[in-house]
Amino acid sequence: MKRTSIGGQAVIEGVMMRGTKTYTVAVRKPDKEIVMDKKPVTAVTTQYFLFKLPIFRGVAMFIDSMVLGIRTLTYSAQFFDVEEEVESSKFEKYLKDKFGSKLEDYIIGFSIFLSIILGIALFMVTPLLVSRLFRNIITNIWVQNLLEGAIRISIFMIYIILISKMKDIQRVFEYHGAEHKTINCLEHEEELTVKNVKKYSRLHKSCGTSFLLIVMLTSVIVFVIFNVESIWLRLLSRIVLVPLIAGISYEIIRWARRSDSRLASLVSVPGMWLQKSFTTKEPDDAQIEVAIAALEGVLEDEKVD
Repeated sequence: MKRTSIGGQAVIEGVMMRGTKTYTVAVRKPDKEIVMDKKPVTAVTTQYFLFKLPIFRGVAMFIDSMVLGIRTLTYSAQFFDVEEEVESSKFEKYLKDKFGSKLEDYIIGFSIFLSIILGIALFMVTPLLVSRLFRNIITNIWVQNLLEGAIRISIFMIYIILISKMKDIQRVFEYHGAEHKTINCLEHEEELTVKNVKKYSRLHKSCGTSFLLIVMLTSVIVFVIFNVESIWLRLLSRIVLVPLIAGISYEIIRWARRSDSRLASLVSVPGMWLQKSFTTKEPDDAQIEVAIAALEGVLEDEKVD
């Protein structure tokens, strides 16, 4: 089996595939037509030497993925806006006049900033504050850190379970399954047809949800190592150590994807379970067609590693 550096993401009624040179978004419009958008990849990791180094490249890839993810989600969403044209508000007109063609970039930047702030607040700061409620019962700081980690993972799991119940998200998870099946078919060097793709697994070692779970698990170890007594220093550490945690988690996922060892398989188990139970669903033929279209768009400029 040949490994490929191509990755992807499910969007609204579609799939985005990303290679080293280009990315392609394929979306099934309400009229059933598949529309595609292909653009060059402008990754930070290819522009600066620092972001090609271990750990640093993980941080850069995380930011790049967020930017591309929001951009492609915005693209796919435009085909499912309300049919009637709604007159722009005075505020919207003001923004368009002030920022012009750069408006989308500013919106994406703000969305990323807000996502990071909310993510740190929910998954880093909240578990620490909740664990502090038990400080009179659990006085050992090491045990407090482990409790905090358990709370963090619990919050993450509750979040995943809740969104997996939403009807629209279930459709996204079906496209997520189609994305994985298509990449698995490519890595097994079979022709990209619906019949061939259908027989492959909807799970993949390097899935983004696996990465997030690894982040949660890695944070437990990192925060135990960088242990401090002061509540304010602990709060600060939960913020400033996020890039380090993301970088380490990326290296773990990258190694697990490239390795066939038993240890790599063991490390992949939690993420694969999460995909199987919640974040991927079996796609139908039409969804697989969309994933194939997206992947073929990227393969025009790509070579399988």
